[in-house]
Amino acid sequence: MIQLVPMTQRAQAPALSQQLVPASQCLLAVQSGRSLSDVLPQVPSAQRPGVQALVFHALRQAGMTAALVKLLANRAPSPPVRALLQLALALMPELSADEGAPHYSAHTLVSQAVQAAKTAHDTQAQAGFVNACLRRFQREAAALLVQAGRHPEARWNHPAWWVRRVQQDHPQQWEAVLAASNRPGAMALRVNRRHGSREAYLQRLTAAGLPARAAGDGYGVLLDHGVPVERLPGFSDGDVSVQDLAAQQAAPLLLAGHDSQQRLRVLDACAAPGGKTAHLLEHADVDVLALDKDAQRCERIHDNLRRLRLAAQVRAADAARPADWWDGKPFDAILLDAPCTASGIVRRHPDVRWLRREADVAQLAHQQRVLLDALWPLLRPGGRLVYATCSVFRAEGSDQVKAFLERHSGARAGVAPGHLLPGLPEAGGQFNDNDPGEHDGFFYACLEKATT
Repeated sequence: MIQLVPMTQRAQAPALSQQLVPASQCLLAVQSGRSLSDVLPQVPSAQRPGVQALVFHALRQAGMTAALVKLLANRAPSPPVRALLQLALALMPELSADEGAPHYSAHTLVSQAVQAAKTAHDTQAQAGFVNACLRRFQREAAALLVQAGRHPEARWNHPAWWVRRVQQDHPQQWEAVLAASNRPGAMALRVNRRHGSREAYLQRLTAAGLPARAAGDGYGVLLDHGVPVERLPGFSDGDVSVQDLAAQQAAPLLLAGHDSQQRLRVLDACAAPGGKTAHLLEHADVDVLALDKDAQRCERIHDNLRRLRLAAQVRAADAARPADWWDGKPFDAILLDAPCTASGIVRRHPDVRWLRREADVAQLAHQQRVLLDALWPLLRPGGRLVYATCSVFRAEGSDQVKAFLERHSGARAGVAPGHLLPGLPEAGGQFNDNDPGEHDGFFYACLEKATT
């Protein structure tokens, strides 16, 4: 297990070298196959935001910096040295020009990276090597970047197999999708319609000094700058939730045309952490059964519902095994936000692209098929199942649904957004003109069951 080196608690911001040590160790952990969500909590809370910013940027440049290390080093460095070099290279002015990226002078970076190398046990003996590689990059940056950029993984900062798949799936938009996937996502909010209007909440944000604008449907908001949730007015009281604009389409799509006089029985089949469960309950008076295989993740559903003052039945169960939990009563509506590669949310989780393997796509597509076939019999005639994935891959979206419709003659495809691609406005025009592409990659299909 990789242990993060604790940083000294100081009243002022730590020196860059002090941040580079745990940041490079977090990067190494991801390269070793660990999720950044599991590693970051080991960094002292006071230092975590700065370290996270460094690691996020390094992950967004990891394809390019890996290629540069190969060009700069006559021999393959040890993994800890390689991670430190990649982190320092990512922060060089030539690779940190994007808005929101940390900015340091090349001189400062070299000095602080060498100091960081001297600090950590795994890199002490290679401090001179780190210094030589970074100084060579300073001298030859332009030529090295051109040479490295000839490789797709370096050019697009995604695995080569990922680049190929996006090219095949979206031949007209693939470059825009990859470019957008490498930019940080805007912080999107969903106003709790049971607690007040979007217009009133926008006024509260203005009063709190948090510039924002309306976006998406009637309750979506985009902040100009992300902030900790504690700064959001009324967050602890359930007045607002953090939810991407694409994810905010699930509840309205599932409940479209719902007669408010009829109380629907709804299944949220893969519900944790509960954002869509809560949105369903905010949107209409419905009875929701929220399932998740992981009991600990079910606690996150409970936490979300308590904060929002909402109630649902929550069970730890495998949605693919209805015999273990279903009472035999058909559901009026089913939301299946299926497990997927998460290829659409790499703006917010830049480690995902480096943790996934090409074989995962087929494995997850099989899991999605199993879930669809298991849940379809639970839907009443005339009912609606919304299938969703936070993926840009067609194998987890349109191809999956096409195969499902071929297997089930009693199913038909209703009106749905289909593939929502980051960096591109929705073709159906459901997003307003102020937020073109300001959403994660997502897929939605609406499957309706025949009445006879």
